Amino acid sequence: MQVQLQSGDTPLAELVKLLQSGEEVIIADGDTPVAKLVPYQKKGAFKLGILAGLDVGAIPDFLEPMSEEELRLWEGK
Repeated sequence: MQVQLQSGDTPLAELVKLLQSGEEVIIADGDTPVAKLVPYQKKGAFKLGILAGLDVGAIPDFLEPMSEEELRLWEGK
């Protein structure tokens, strides 16, 4: 749905109902879109494509430094 900025006729509650039903709302100034309202999506559990549904255990934090043992294994030593 697209609403005009000047109209102001669309109450916020109506826009929220559209968002709750999954619809995106574009706010336009004349013919120029200036903003897009999108439904909020809760972040679910992390799934790994073909492994979705399987218990893959803890996923490593790739920003953390490796232990000395992990570094030796990575370097093939």
